[in-house]
Amino acid sequence: MASKILAGRSISEGTVEGEAIVSRDPIVFNLGIDAETGVIVEKGHDLEGKSTKNKILVFPYGKGSTGGAWSIYRMGVKHTGPLAMVCQYSEVLTTVGAILGSIPVVDGFSEEQLTEIKTGDRIRVNGGKGTVEILAD
Repeated sequence: MASKILAGRSISEGTVEGEAIVSRDPIVFNLGIDAETGVIVEKGHDLEGKSTKNKILVFPYGKGSTGGAWSIYRMGVKHTGPLAMVCQYSEVLTTVGAILGSIPVVDGFSEEQLTEIKTGDRIRVNGGKGTVEILAD
C-alpha cells in the first residue's frame, strides 16, 4: 500500500509519528480515561481497558465537562496519554487541553475518512499543516 495523506484542520501544532489506536466512540476525558496511565476506563467504551499512551488516538470527538481539558493537559505533561489526536471535531475541551499539554491535534475529518485509519496503522500527524499521513506497510 502506498502512503495516503488526509487533509484536515490544524488545531494544535507538532509533528509525530506512531501507531494508531482507533475508537468509533466519543471519549469522556475527565472520567473515561485514567490520566495517570492513559487507559480507557469508561464502561462499555469500544477501547475499554486499552492504553492510549504513546499512541495516536483517532476518535470522533470528546464529550463531558471542563475536567476533560485538565485530564488531557495532565496526560500531555506526564507523557501518559496519546502522542497526538485525530478527530472529526475537536470541541473546546479537547482543543484547550491539547494546546496546554502540547499534544498535536488535527480535526475536520468525516467519519468515512477516519475509517481509513485502522488500529495498528503507522501514521504521521502534522498538527501545523493539519495533515495525517497513513504510512505504507
